[in-house]
Amino acid sequence: MMSDAVRAVILGIVEGVTEFIPVSSTGHLLLAERFFDLGEGPFWKSFAILIQLGAILAIVALYFSKLWAIARGMFSDPAAQRFVIGVLVAFLPAAVVGAIAGSYIKAFLFNPWVVCFSLIVGGAILLWVDQLDLEPQEHDATTFPLPMYLWIGVAQCISMIPGVSRSGATIVGAMLLGADKRAAAEFSFFLAIPTMVGAFVYDLYKSRGEMTLDHAGLIAIGFVVSFITAMIVVKAFLGYVTRHGFTLFAWWRVIVGTLGLIALAMGR
Repeated sequence: MMSDAVRAVILGIVEGVTEFIPVSSTGHLLLAERFFDLGEGPFWKSFAILIQLGAILAIVALYFSKLWAIARGMFSDPAAQRFVIGVLVAFLPAAVVGAIAGSYIKAFLFNPWVVCFSLIVGGAILLWVDQLDLEPQEHDATTFPLPMYLWIGVAQCISMIPGVSRSGATIVGAMLLGADKRAAAEFSFFLAIPTMVGAFVYDLYKSRGEMTLDHAGLIAIGFVVSFITAMIVVKAFLGYVTRHGFTLFAWWRVIVGTLGLIALAMGR
């Protein structure tokens, strides 16, 4: 029988690989737990959210110089101030929706049927957007217009449905609003920082009574593995989508979602 530590490593790899590409990390974690016996139940649902912070810290490490310059300029540089405001504006819709409906979403939508349908629909949308003849006007994720930040934040709310993909929703939203592929992906990375830190703190607080020392150790394993994996994936992802777009990820979603539905229909 697979040990919990091995489960934590595998799920950490899944999280690190899928968090920043538009295929839904939460959806893949839920399917991995269901079909490969990698741990179901309240703790593992929280585990899938808590280890996302490891992947987020990979973004902080990769973009440390830029983020540090923005942090230093928050009180003196108008450009830095404007970007910080833009990120907060984009973060606000998800924070409000999460506070109001987070418990409902986790209780009723975290199931493999929802994930599989969301993967397929999201893949179709990603294919459609990738084939549009868009003419990007925004090439720097730190200089989008403020209304654009808000609408990207609204788009992010859709990703609270497991299988939709937070990065997918924000990237598609940004591209439809005029961002090029690289800028859309990078802003998705930046927006992930407050969004996932908020989700981490909220879920840790809600599940604090269920946590044991063993649970903390498993979370630490998943955290470290997701951090290392995400560091590798993000670098490769940016270069790939700039040259080739999102077709590969769209078809991956459709294939995984379809196979998942077949497995569920067969009683798995």
